[in-house]
Amino acid sequence: MDELLKFAPRPTGAGEMFQLLRDRQPRTRSDLATLTGQARSTIAARVDLLLSSGFVAPAGEATSTGGRPPATFAFNPAARVVLAVDLGATHSRLALTDLVGTVLAEHHEPVAIAEGPGPVLDRVVELGLELLSTAGRPLSDLVSVGVGLPGPVEHSTGRPINPPIMPGWDDADVPGLLSRKLRVPVLVDNDVNVMALGEHTSQWPEVDHLLFVKVATGIGAGIISDGQIRRGAQGAAGDLGHIAVPGGLDLPCRCGNTGCLEAVASGPAIANALANATTSADVVALVRAGDVDASREVRAAGRHIGEVLAACVSMLNPSVIVIGGVVAEAGEHLLAGIREVVYRRSLPLATQHLRIVASRTKGRAGVLGASAMASEHVLSAAAIDALIS
Repeated sequence: MDELLKFAPRPTGAGEMFQLLRDRQPRTRSDLATLTGQARSTIAARVDLLLSSGFVAPAGEATSTGGRPPATFAFNPAARVVLAVDLGATHSRLALTDLVGTVLAEHHEPVAIAEGPGPVLDRVVELGLELLSTAGRPLSDLVSVGVGLPGPVEHSTGRPINPPIMPGWDDADVPGLLSRKLRVPVLVDNDVNVMALGEHTSQWPEVDHLLFVKVATGIGAGIISDGQIRRGAQGAAGDLGHIAVPGGLDLPCRCGNTGCLEAVASGPAIANALANATTSADVVALVRAGDVDASREVRAAGRHIGEVLAACVSMLNPSVIVIGGVVAEAGEHLLAGIREVVYRRSLPLATQHLRIVASRTKGRAGVLGASAMASEHVLSAAAIDALIS
């Protein structure tokens, strides 16, 4: 790592020097002087500033080469906390984390997103303050909030744009509503983008090309390419649910078209094909109980999803496709249907090392991604300089 760092631009402030320490590897003042080429007096002043802020903490002593062993320093993720918020159509999950996503306190409860931004975000603030109290952290330790919403979001403003299952939320100033009460920056994105970020940072950090697919009330994808989330020109990238299924049924979709993937393979679509199910959770329960009809319908839904994903594999060439969302909890039946079609329809070069796997985050992908998004915002060089000035 240090071999690579020596070719990076030289830090010009405490915030830029902090970037060298974000890998959490302990370093001495002498190490930092060697890496940056700056005077030891300059290094000492900036290290002292970072130490006083708490973002950097003592990390023991290095091996002595004669005389007193030099002290080492490293990034201290516990210096501040962020609030991570995952909102769905019918659920909410909030977590208070440190600056590398370690969950310090969390809460999960039902929510009706259709109640509108006022009631829902008031509850988010209330729960956020409760989580701070539970973790024993003052409000002054909170430095940012990350939010995932179940609809299209203009990432630059954090405002939902014509969200189909969020009546009353169109163009709502979600960052403004939350930041006025919590007094910190608020980052907002589509829930599937946030889940992709959470799965990537917590489970697949070494993978540069990953597709996260959420199969629930709707179907969507978060795209990680070259290690970065890709949102598209207006933030609408990854909307798999409204791609027409090749040879699919001519079923009406809530978007106004027919034959969309969501209309034929989402949780509600599967439930509609079964006599004894009304929700996605019912479908999962039936599959787990060994119901043959439910298992057959889930596998058929997997094949429909595979038809669309095969085109995505040819276009994006991911090395990992992660399947999440409540319907994915039905287990191997969904994955088997997806794999069956993707491996058959995609070119061998694109599938040679492709893995199609279930989410590993056990329902936490949203909050882990929201935490990563919020933390990254406040750990930039400029943000650190602003926080410690």
